[in-house]
Amino acid sequence: MTLLAVERIKLFTTRSPWWCTLIALGVTVGFAALMAGTAEAEVPMTVSASQFGYGFGMVVVMVMAALAVTTEYRFSTIRATFQAIPNRTAALVAKTVVVSLLAGVIGLAAAFGSWGIATAMSPGDLAINTAFEWRAVAGVGLVYAIAAVIAVSVGILVRHSAGAISLLLIYTNLVENLITLIPTIGPKIHQWLPFNLAHHFLTGNPDPTGRGDQYGPGLSDATVGPWPALAIFAGFGLVMLAISLVVANRRDA
Repeated sequence: MTLLAVERIKLFTTRSPWWCTLIALGVTVGFAALMAGTAEAEVPMTVSASQFGYGFGMVVVMVMAALAVTTEYRFSTIRATFQAIPNRTAALVAKTVVVSLLAGVIGLAAAFGSWGIATAMSPGDLAINTAFEWRAVAGVGLVYAIAAVIAVSVGILVRHSAGAISLLLIYTNLVENLITLIPTIGPKIHQWLPFNLAHHFLTGNPDPTGRGDQYGPGLSDATVGPWPALAIFAGFGLVMLAISLVVANRRDA
């Protein structure tokens, strides 16, 4: 508990978490307002469509998570941390837990904030009734939390803010989509990529209202069920964290 308290204090005494939280909330809720404001009778607003901007907020949260680690390497405060806590694994796991919990809270706030503003702006009924709708909204918190674990792991491995952020942005926005261009095997590989599986967890069942994909989060091509998709995504995050911990213990701070 002491390690968690220390990491919480270190995290919230820097500006980046506050700015990233505001930006993530602003982007996701802003997209929900945009979707609700442009909804028409032929294309009604839905609960799923209110989460159109969750991916943009997730990228911001991952930047925050990476900075939580790389900033310490940049200013060499990580050396003081490892001197005070010789067990590097415990120190880095505590940091990961704190950052992941914050990311999950941001995800829940962003998701329910997006749903709330869409409900206020839309004349239709956007009540959350089905398991799919609950997963599409509340599931954002789980996805953000796991994405933060991946981002922290990348930060531990790379140690440089620009490099870690560049890798995260390039992978989440380009690499997974570009893999589908590989002839024959590309689409098959894409079905099992981590962020595609996370998207499948949120959009795994077709929108029951029949709203077109172009008016909300597009459907994933993953073939597993939504919850197994989340389990694989979480497993990828844990593997990344384990690799980063092994590397951190073997090299100099």
